Amino acid sequence: MDWHALTLAEVLFPSYTGDEDGEVPALPPQGPVWTVLDPSNPQGLKAQMNAIQGDVAIDSASFHVSGEGVIVDATARVEPGAMLIGPCYIGPRAVVRSGAYVREYSWICADAVVGHSTETKHSILLPGAKAPHFNYVGDSILGNGANLGAGTKLSNLRNDGQEVHVRVNNERIGTGLRKFGAVLGEGVALGCNSVTNPGVVLGCNSVVWPNVTVTGIHGANSEHR
Repeated sequence: MDWHALTLAEVLFPSYTGDEDGEVPALPPQGPVWTVLDPSNPQGLKAQMNAIQGDVAIDSASFHVSGEGVIVDATARVEPGAMLIGPCYIGPRAVVRSGAYVREYSWICADAVVGHSTETKHSILLPGAKAPHFNYVGDSILGNGANLGAGTKLSNLRNDGQEVHVRVNNERIGTGLRKFGAVLGEGVALGCNSVTNPGVVLGCNSVVWPNVTVTGIHGANSEHR
């Protein structure tokens, strides 16, 4: 399987139909799934989220809301002390825990979890994805069942601020994105305090051991230790 196939939405998120509960993003039907993270893409994350209608449908007295376009489903739970900056979307039965920092263009789908002291920004947590403890999720996509260990960071910006490249078979491939964290397929598990360098793609059910830094595109069931 070549690298192009490893980056397709249907390969990384095979159970995702787009008909799940609540508002869900449309992922690219062909080409690298990370194109949805392109701010200039007319079918990208920003454009799609700006088209969603709704409001905060739960009591917001115990958490903070800033900016326009904050949408929270009536069945979601946002714990005291969380901060939501619009536009952002919190879907059915999703949980945003105390101290979470949900920044602009965070799309938190049904049953997903944003945990204590976790920061999300311009990212998609597909239904059932979890970033539960002290995580940073920037310009990334997490699939169903993906789980970040405590302290795991998805780095999204090169030190020199230049275009993010993905790496596969010792080849560097431009993404066209200045900010791009990681795409984690369904069932991916990252151990505590692990780090993904900008432009990582991990296929379904891949495992990253604690304290490991990962670079590049990797297929399903890969292991990084």
